[in-house]
Amino acid sequence: MYDGEPNQGMRCIIDIVNRFETDLEFKIFDVRGKAEIPEIRDYEMFISTGGPGNPLEGDNDWDLKFFDFLDQIWIWNQNHHQKKHILFICHSFQMACKHFGLGEISKRKSTSFGVMSVHKTPEGMDDPLLENLDNPFWAVDSRDYQVLQPNKKKFKLLGAKVISLEKIRDHVQYERALMAIRFSDEMVGTQFHPEADPVSFLAHLKKPEVREKIIESKGKTKFRSMLEHLVDENKIYRTNETLIPNFLKNAISRIRETSEKALI
Repeated sequence: MYDGEPNQGMRCIIDIVNRFETDLEFKIFDVRGKAEIPEIRDYEMFISTGGPGNPLEGDNDWDLKFFDFLDQIWIWNQNHHQKKHILFICHSFQMACKHFGLGEISKRKSTSFGVMSVHKTPEGMDDPLLENLDNPFWAVDSRDYQVLQPNKKKFKLLGAKVISLEKIRDHVQYERALMAIRFSDEMVGTQFHPEADPVSFLAHLKKPEVREKIIESKGKTKFRSMLEHLVDENKIYRTNETLIPNFLKNAISRIRETSEKALI
């Protein structure tokens, strides 16, 4: 599912899913552009993509349908042995946090863009989504909005856990944004872009308007460091090779296990 114009991120997700072509078939739904929502009975797992856009705004059509879709998955999983699995990315992550009331969605003072370190929480150290990633690990961050001030009562009610946080910034007093949340055993989301790969991100940075904007706001040193991160196999390449595949492998394994038990 995607919630905006087809972009490089979408192509990266398709590339990752295609690595599982012997196990999966997939269909793409244009949620924001055409208000297309999957029938949850027809699918076992979902990936809901990033923006761009304001997660606090909608047109009272696609956004309400999306929120209803989230409720359907939640209710289904409370009432069926065979669960539905979903991964939220960036804009979708923010909207899911808004819908479930897990935190405050606010606009950042400035855009966060680049290859950033992401820190696991104690709960994230053992989370299957982040398995085989270092602490901290590295990912592409691209956002104007953020999720802050976790609602502890809602987290406890849902059984949700924060599994990663924004990098530590000693020079500012800002609260660290929530970078990944385990909503439930089957529902998980990331603020960053785990689908990004070095080739696609480099192509994006080579766009004159992007390069000029980064240099203007961050400086040439920051821009050069982004380029250096791209050739480091332990940074976004490793996250691309690890996180979404972790989600898919875990979901496939649990779906098969449940199906086999049903046959006994």
